[in-house]
Amino acid sequence: MAQVEATTERVVGADAETVFDAIADYSGTRAKLLPEHFSEYEVREGGDGEGTLVHWKLQATSKRVRDCLLEVSEPTDGELVEKDRNSSMVTTWRVTPAGEGKSRVVVHTTWQGAGGIGGFFEKTFAPKGLGRIYDQVLGKLATEVEK
Repeated sequence: MAQVEATTERVVGADAETVFDAIADYSGTRAKLLPEHFSEYEVREGGDGEGTLVHWKLQATSKRVRDCLLEVSEPTDGELVEKDRNSSMVTTWRVTPAGEGKSRVVVHTTWQGAGGIGGFFEKTFAPKGLGRIYDQVLGKLATEVEK
């Protein structure tokens, strides 16, 4: 099994604190940011950053659906980590200032991929697909925080 990684980033027209607060707001803003690839969204504990437990299903392809139960932590300022209890998937959100009134948001996801030929295809194609999904999320985030 090889580690699979996907990274997406975008500069948005809002300060880092505003952007981070929107990302960490699982009980409000976060649901609005999710494209059609996400379903069954439910906050099970908390709802604002550290200590949140959130569930969703992520349909990356027509045949591949992940049932995700994510524990949220904030290990450092401007960083939000979502660890899936149902798999090895970990998604890290980093928000840093990028000039006056702007922020850079980086979403980095890792997981242990399958072995063999399936793992080869997963490592080759899954990062691109997940990157497209998170690019949509970041586009919606920009629309939300730049209001």
